[in-house]
Amino acid sequence: MVRPVKSQWSFGELFPPEQSSKVFSVAELTGKIRTLLERDFLKIAVTGEITNLRAQASGHIYFTLKDASAQLSCVLFRGEAKADRSLLQDGRKVVLQGDITVYEPRGQYQLRVTAVELQGIGALQAAFEKLKQKLSAEGLFAQERKRPLPPFPRRIGLVTSPTGAAVRDVLHVVARRNPLLQFILAPCRVQGDGAADEIAAAIRLLNDYDALQRQDGPASLLAAPLDLILVTRGGGSLADLCAFNEEVVARAIFESSLPVVSAVGHEIDFTISDFVADLRAATPSAAAEIITEGVYSSIPFIEEAGQRLRQLAAQRLGDKIEELDGVTQRLARMHPRRRLDDWLQRLDDLTTSLGRSTRKGVRDQALLLRNLGDRLARVRPANLLKQRREVLNLAAERLREQARHRLTEAQNRLGTLDARLRLLGPEQVLARGYSITMDAETGAVFRDAATVKPGQKLKTRLKKGELQSRAEPCQPSTNSS
Repeated sequence: MVRPVKSQWSFGELFPPEQSSKVFSVAELTGKIRTLLERDFLKIAVTGEITNLRAQASGHIYFTLKDASAQLSCVLFRGEAKADRSLLQDGRKVVLQGDITVYEPRGQYQLRVTAVELQGIGALQAAFEKLKQKLSAEGLFAQERKRPLPPFPRRIGLVTSPTGAAVRDVLHVVARRNPLLQFILAPCRVQGDGAADEIAAAIRLLNDYDALQRQDGPASLLAAPLDLILVTRGGGSLADLCAFNEEVVARAIFESSLPVVSAVGHEIDFTISDFVADLRAATPSAAAEIITEGVYSSIPFIEEAGQRLRQLAAQRLGDKIEELDGVTQRLARMHPRRRLDDWLQRLDDLTTSLGRSTRKGVRDQALLLRNLGDRLARVRPANLLKQRREVLNLAAERLREQARHRLTEAQNRLGTLDARLRLLGPEQVLARGYSITMDAETGAVFRDAATVKPGQKLKTRLKKGELQSRAEPCQPSTNSS
């Protein structure tokens, strides 16, 4: 039995069919990786430091989020209206929320950002920082506009809730340190919807009251004008204190003709009203102590200091919003906007590459132009032009000589051909006594007498001239016996 010869290209032993695996294309493998990442890493939060921040003309923002040992590419598309772009700065530590996806043209996974927060701070704190920067730029926090407090105030305006703990703390401290100090209370809410407008209105009301008293003149001690205004409330979370972080309160304090003391929350709490006010006190009790310090320090006997610092810790923002359910997640992954965003990012890459190529081409052409200029300066074009003109003159003379020679040869050849043509032409035959007989009407040449009809008009051409004749039948010749 003859065994079959194995082909040299047979690799069956190296790659058995049962052990071979599917071969993916790069696009297929990248697509599977993208599907896995987008399914398992949806609506995640990542913290780190921003680097390589760059904003494209298309409105998209690209940057890198890094920590001590790793980095993550991030993109904030133009259509993400909920994300605060002003918080994105190089070197700033932030908390980003978004989805992990893959930019397939580069095979790069990245975070598609949907929300931005400063690290450890919620949305209220971000709004606080934004308003703080705005008012600071307008000069509302400038130290040169701060006014000193009167050392011995007699009457002060109090802006707070009449049922809150702050008013009780202030009255308690003032009763112990300066019982003669009078208060004009402008009651208002200190938290909740509309509280900021009420606080601002109370500040303006006290200023109007003071202006009226100064205009009419103090009729009695009870009708004396105000010396300053105390804006205060007790401690609470950042959400509880947000009324004192409103722009309307800040501008009311800034426009006040009376010095304003702000004592909102605990010692660790800072509000916009603290920065705009002429003096910031850590707590309502501390504000009362500062206001009464002049009188209290002048008393010969000093009692033990009263109430000390109160609660130091503040509550943070509440729980985060729950993640979307499974149907919403699938909808987000299949949304056509994702593919559009990928194409827009690719367009940004191509635009950047085109700009880079254009600039390189301009530099290369400029370098080539300089090199050609240097070479032109070295060859001295005048001398080169003179040499080329001499070569051109010699070539023109040779061309004219060759043209004359070719013309003579052509004339001689033409004469020879003309002589040969004349020798072989019909005129020479006619000159030897021959003639040509033709049909007078059609000009057809007869070569056989049998083709001529009796009575047919004939035209005979001789060497000189032509003859007209008519054909007649020939009589048969008789032979004598």
